[in-house]
Amino acid sequence: MIALLGGLGAALCWTVSALCATAASRSIGSASTLAWVMGLGLVLIALPTALLAPLSQLTPSAVALIALAGGTNVIGLRIEYVAFRRGKVGVISAIASTEGMIAAVIALAFGAHLAVRTAAVLLAVAGGVVLAAWHPDPSSESAGGVRSAVLAIPVALLFGVSLYAAGRAGSELSVLWVLVPARLFGTVFMMVPLRLSSSLRLTRRAFPLVAGAAAGEVVGIISYELGARHGLAVAAVLASQFAALAALGAFLLFGERLSRFQLAGLVVVAAGVGLLAAGQT
Repeated sequence: MIALLGGLGAALCWTVSALCATAASRSIGSASTLAWVMGLGLVLIALPTALLAPLSQLTPSAVALIALAGGTNVIGLRIEYVAFRRGKVGVISAIASTEGMIAAVIALAFGAHLAVRTAAVLLAVAGGVVLAAWHPDPSSESAGGVRSAVLAIPVALLFGVSLYAAGRAGSELSVLWVLVPARLFGTVFMMVPLRLSSSLRLTRRAFPLVAGAAAGEVVGIISYELGARHGLAVAAVLASQFAALAALGAFLLFGERLSRFQLAGLVVVAAGVGLLAAGQT
């Protein structure tokens, strides 16, 4: 049940983050958006990490895992924000949502075990997520839409690796240490150079958006880590539900239409989550 709740909590938080980042990227650009999301995220976790995260936990293997998780997360977000700026949220999220299955496959390859029933339900949930997130709007076939969809493919791969590495690291050390690398890398390699070149942008309208995206990323990772400690594959697949939720949010906020396929996907996701909940209570 903890893996289920952790994954669902992460999905909700990452939905908020994705929608806020989309709006911010279209206002101040993808580079500035990522820089502020990482910089504000670092501010949020700096004091708790200094006070609560033991330095003794930072073994070479743990550092390697969190560095891998952080690096792939930052690169993935950078590409995703570029895609969000011009493409459809539903299309991009649909492709990126396969991160959960990628992380689950990696976990299984490294020795994780799932019951056949659970694996079948997770596969159905993943299919429902893709259906729910996919946006078959003809306008998405424009050059910009196709380019954004193509950009989402490496995003899914990078996020899948990040989810797996973060889940592994979270089982060995404080979740606060898992949060540090991505925000540190993003601040050093994105915010500082943009600031030095006077290219860092922020408006009064964009500030609450980047702050919401930063908070959503941080809280989402904490929720995911708590779930992954009790079932990495389950938490990873359910966390990818942010794609379906983002499709709904894009419909409400950006006017992106919901198709019959999306509605069918949402029904599949809801049924799958219900079966998982019933099986783990």
